[in-house]
Amino acid sequence: MRSTVMHPEAGIPAGNPAALPGPALLPGSGPAGGPGLPVLPGGPPARPGAPAASGRRRRLKFAIALASLTALALLAFTALHAYVAWRLAYPPVAPLASNPFEAKGLPYSDFRIPASDGVPAVNGWHIPAPSGGTRTIVFSHGYGTNREEPWVPMYDLAEAMHVMDYNVILFDYGFASAEDRAPATGGVTESRQLVRVIEYAAEAGADRIVVWGFSMGAGTALQAAFLTDDIAAMILDSTFIAEPDTLALNLAQLSPVDGFPRPALVEKFFPLWAGTRLAGIPADRIKRTAYDMPILLIHGTDDEKAPVAIAEAIAASQRHPQSAVWIVPGGRHELMFRTHTGEYLRRVAAFLAGIG
Repeated sequence: MRSTVMHPEAGIPAGNPAALPGPALLPGSGPAGGPGLPVLPGGPPARPGAPAASGRRRRLKFAIALASLTALALLAFTALHAYVAWRLAYPPVAPLASNPFEAKGLPYSDFRIPASDGVPAVNGWHIPAPSGGTRTIVFSHGYGTNREEPWVPMYDLAEAMHVMDYNVILFDYGFASAEDRAPATGGVTESRQLVRVIEYAAEAGADRIVVWGFSMGAGTALQAAFLTDDIAAMILDSTFIAEPDTLALNLAQLSPVDGFPRPALVEKFFPLWAGTRLAGIPADRIKRTAYDMPILLIHGTDDEKAPVAIAEAIAASQRHPQSAVWIVPGGRHELMFRTHTGEYLRRVAAFLAGIG
């Protein structure tokens, strides 16, 4: 009987090579189907070039994701500027809250000037002078509001002019009209609407028409003066002209990010909504022109929407002996009447008395 000698390290019977451990066989292989294929430690052998192909796929996915994010960011950036341009053309405007009789007990009649030749229809109020006189004030309201312009407040000025025996006309520009909405154009279309109102006043018997404008309504009055000879005088409060500098100033107040939104891009989209280019506003001509009629310019040094330099430039160009300028220290946009009521009315009354 032969004794079995154990392998001193692995516990394998000595002299029995078949009992020695060998590489495992793939399932389904073995003696029945021929010699099995050995499975080496660490898995099956890698194919040549596999890591490089995997890296290329990862880089491609990253590039596609980056391109998609860039396209989305560009789309959002473009859409935002298009929206800002649309909002400039169609500012939110509150509906009329009252009328001259309800607000101040003033008699008035409604009037409507039909649209024609590309000029939107105009709706307004005509407050007759107590004595039936022919001197007439036409109020030209600012941007983003209507003929009531409550922060001025317009009803108070209408009452003051009525007491001074003036006919008073208040009307809505197209961007403020509830009945005939039209885009704001910085005065390009609005100046033609104002001319229509001046013609209406003349047909109603006015022989001395004073246009009293506020903010963009003042800039619109200056543009209208290029189109008609029927303006006897102008009172311009917080004159705003839609030029690159004032556009950039006002857009900067919409966002905490410096230089965003970009004025140049907003200008490019503006014609899509308004049908006219802001570059079509004759800003330089307005500031250089010596107008034939007397002008009273009123402006505050702390105007955050229309820099006082606008009024100073216009005033420097005037040559009419009855033209005047009142720069109010600390005055803010369209708030001089509210904050300096007595002096405001005295200066206006003196100016109107001087032109007869």
